[in-house]
Amino acid sequence: MEHSLNATPVNADPAELAKFGDAAHRWWDPESEFKPLHQINPLRLDWIEGLSPFQGQKVLDVGCGGGLLSEGMARRGAAEVLGIDLSAKALGVAELHAMDGDVHNLRYREVAVERLAQECPGAFDAVTCLEMLEHVPEPASVVRACAELVKPGGWVFFSTLHRNFKAYALAVVAAERLLKMLPTGTHHYDRFIRPSELAGFARQAGLVPLHMVGLSYNPLNQRYSLGNDTDVNYLLACRRL
Repeated sequence: MEHSLNATPVNADPAELAKFGDAAHRWWDPESEFKPLHQINPLRLDWIEGLSPFQGQKVLDVGCGGGLLSEGMARRGAAEVLGIDLSAKALGVAELHAMDGDVHNLRYREVAVERLAQECPGAFDAVTCLEMLEHVPEPASVVRACAELVKPGGWVFFSTLHRNFKAYALAVVAAERLLKMLPTGTHHYDRFIRPSELAGFARQAGLVPLHMVGLSYNPLNQRYSLGNDTDVNYLLACRRL
């Protein structure tokens, strides 16, 4: 794992990094607090691949955590996947899992996305940044960096949570406090992002928002699905001009 230190402040919340770092050893346990990520990962991979096939592509995964999405893209044929995060513990778990699985077209770096954008602008065919924007102080800064890192014509994929009453009721009250699907405090409602806001960040960064899809959970069959309901979780696909 490569480390990139920078004297300038990074766009990260130390409490958030500590929270996910403390749970990093459970990242690949499908019955842990990361169970929802395991359940939605195939849906995310299928949707992204339907717009930007992984085969032969150089892909960046921003906020990769323990590597669920990064490793999935590598296993689906990407030529090279780079996963970046600021949690050293999560990256260590990601690296070990890739080594155990003999995944060789995948590497990880501990580096801020803004720093990486300065190092290698336009270096990637596609960039993913999923379930990460709601955990940073300045999401617009992350969006700008993602736009700078992708090649002209390349795809950038985001996912986050809508900021409205329904999202608060389902993602915070129901998921964390009632159903105990996630640890209490996983999400902070004031950091949720409306689709119009995210699309605005994207346009300001030189990206064109093209596709949006919602991610919904059915508590009766305990399954997730993609559809038109973007009231809670949603994914946004953009292309760079």
